[in-house]
Amino acid sequence: MGYVKTAILMAAMTALFMGVGYLIGGTGGALIALVVAAGMNVFTWWNSDRMVLRMHNAEPVPPRDRMGLHALTAELARNAGMPVPAVYLIDTPQPNAFATGRNPQNAAVAVTTGLLRSLSREELAGVIAHELAHIRNHDTAIMTVTATFAGAISMLANFALFFGGSRERLGLVGTLLMMFLAPMAAALVQMAISRTREYAADKAGAEICGQPLWLASALEKIAMGAARIDNHAAERNPATAHMFIINPLHAHKHDNLFATHPATENRIAALRQMAGHGGRSAPAPRRALADRGAAPRNRGQGGPWG
Repeated sequence: MGYVKTAILMAAMTALFMGVGYLIGGTGGALIALVVAAGMNVFTWWNSDRMVLRMHNAEPVPPRDRMGLHALTAELARNAGMPVPAVYLIDTPQPNAFATGRNPQNAAVAVTTGLLRSLSREELAGVIAHELAHIRNHDTAIMTVTATFAGAISMLANFALFFGGSRERLGLVGTLLMMFLAPMAAALVQMAISRTREYAADKAGAEICGQPLWLASALEKIAMGAARIDNHAAERNPATAHMFIINPLHAHKHDNLFATHPATENRIAALRQMAGHGGRSAPAPRRALADRGAAPRNRGQGGPWG
């Protein structure tokens, strides 16, 4: 059902984009809008991962890092039946993570130093499995395209005053309304797609790591950390907020209509329900705690685990 909803929302985004182009320049405007969107999507498709990683000053993690981050990611990728993505580390105290890339063969997972300090290995496995699920489900590509559409719709709407065709069709008041309402509608569709994909990635991530409670515990800790610790790079680049496992911005204030993520308590409840129905379906990472059925213990307060 999640894929059907995503397809419907993507179709709505495309229709909105074409509609704005038509209102500005008629049929010709719609075709020009389509060409512009195609060009922007091609550029973003090939460069989005590098652009986002650069925005957040992410550094590559070598295969034999002392924290075992690359090895854990590789093991979970094998559980997921997918190529091992590149692994990056972001030097910020806020616990968080995101995935990027146009397909599973060209993807990256980035985690923050704050995440390594805050979570146990089991909780970290849940987070990485969630990000791998995004990659396997091609969510990173979907969100790249929707973000590009949203930006292009905003650009077209702001150009509306410079085109006589839009004023003839809508009048000055209608054109002004379009300038405000079209970008807002695009943002709402983008956020709806993001929320839909988060639930799907939570479920698939729990299956990949084998323990829904690991991810549930991690989400709880990340949400608390993100609420009180600033992520300066994310604040400078708010358009990337939807990529993180938990919203890294402090301005969202739990407004459901404009939220880029589902409510954390709802995600945790779904994972706990999944665990209650025998949610384990993949072998857990081999270096996990001896008592794998218990809730994760926090071993990360003193620094990155090793």
